[in-house]
Amino acid sequence: MKRILVIHGPNLDLLGKREPKIYGKVTLKEINEHLKRIANKHKVCLAIKQSNHEGEIVDLITKARDRFKGLLINPAAYTHTSVAIRDAISATGIVTIEVHLSNIYNREEFRHKSLITPVVSGTILGFGAKSYYLGLEALLELI
Repeated sequence: MKRILVIHGPNLDLLGKREPKIYGKVTLKEINEHLKRIANKHKVCLAIKQSNHEGEIVDLITKARDRFKGLLINPAAYTHTSVAIRDAISATGIVTIEVHLSNIYNREEFRHKSLITPVVSGTILGFGAKSYYLGLEALLELI
């Protein structure tokens, strides 16, 4: 059975409560449940992690190389700042889709640059929770 790692970055554990006008009212638990339904339909196993810590995210990615066929990641604020996460994705060579709930290009100027996008297979953003679901479907096509 194919395995996919899903990583939710910093503050995504606050979904549903945090700035609902930007991030929506869907909780992380609801997103994870929907992702699991998609995975079950495709007979894929998901491992889902959330972390507010850059080093922990890097460790998850680097350990994924031999255990997972793909990575679905919302690096959240680390999108714009983490060379370490970018380098981990690049070093593993794992097929990766980057997702964002909001359209980062409709937000503050500092959010317009993703350090992650150049090293992933694709990026889906601006569709709220559906960005995750579309991202998983795209990842399944690629692996």
